[in-house]
Amino acid sequence: MATETQKTYIAWTLRIIVAVLFIVSALAKLSKAQLLDSPYFAISTFEVKQLYPMGFSEGFAPFFSRTLIGIELALGLLLLQKNYLRKFIIPITILLLSVFIGHLSYVTFLSGGNTGNCGCFGELIPMTPIEAIIKNIVAVGLLAYLFVLLPKKTKSENFWVLTTVLFATILAIFMLAPIQPPASNFEVSSPEETTTDTIQQVTVDTTAIIVSKDTIKKIEAEKTEVKKEITEPEKHKSGYASYFSKIDNGRKTLCFFVPGCDHCRVAAKELTELKQKDKNFPEISIIFMNEEADLIPDFFKYAGAEYPFKIIEVIPFWKVLGSGKDTPGVKYLWNGNEYKYYYGITENKFDPVDYQKLINKPFSELKK
Repeated sequence: MATETQKTYIAWTLRIIVAVLFIVSALAKLSKAQLLDSPYFAISTFEVKQLYPMGFSEGFAPFFSRTLIGIELALGLLLLQKNYLRKFIIPITILLLSVFIGHLSYVTFLSGGNTGNCGCFGELIPMTPIEAIIKNIVAVGLLAYLFVLLPKKTKSENFWVLTTVLFATILAIFMLAPIQPPASNFEVSSPEETTTDTIQQVTVDTTAIIVSKDTIKKIEAEKTEVKKEITEPEKHKSGYASYFSKIDNGRKTLCFFVPGCDHCRVAAKELTELKQKDKNFPEISIIFMNEEADLIPDFFKYAGAEYPFKIIEVIPFWKVLGSGKDTPGVKYLWNGNEYKYYYGITENKFDPVDYQKLINKPFSELKK
């Protein structure tokens, strides 16, 4: 049996470990926002990898993320004081970690993989979702043991200490990472001012025909209309010309990949295999998310070929990818018109067999 002195030492050790974990996690999420010279106001990978894909709006996500990080920092500091530690602070901290565990488990289940940085420690300590889940489970175990070690009866406690620390930390986060008006670096080729939110699929008028006027030889003769077959769609400005100048000319394959994403690498390799079999395969261009960009050489090595690419920041990437969409993304464009968009790894995922059939279809069949 441990003595009271030993219990006190163990309890303080646990408090310090978990407190440091929370404090470092909160501050790490701010690091990229402070270091990046960017017009975007995202707080590191946490906001763009967790909040935007969940459907948080660009206006609400910055407020939610800063408030949540402020709460995380407050809990880390409050674990080092005695007021309502056992009654309130520890249970709330366990609850918050449980929510994180549930969310990360759900995301991992949906994505079917364990790749990329979940953003729990920003860019300071990249962690995969599984690693973050294990870290949180360990923290819950330490807090549960701490809860058992602490005495049930305590002296008078001051609730104002909790509220003061909480509001002070949230305010400090907003001061350290002030929200700036968002700016978009996605420039479309249209002369009219627009943003990525205005990029929409344009439907070609498939009923249009060209009638020859020289078919009437005599007034008494039967009128005959000669239809000229349209073999390709009219040119349309897709909005991607700011990335690839010739993207709206001819048939193109436009991809949205993350360098460290295993599913993206598989899709790229499948495209390479298709391209090797078909000399007329639509030219491949890639828009990479600016996350682990140093892995791009390895990405192309796995894919088996190199392709023209552009790297854009994380928030613009998600906006260009499209609301509700996920990586890997593969689009079939013809003269700037979009005819197919594969995305994610579920029912809409990239299908090389389907894509090969699609690109070999004449325009007359695509119109149907």
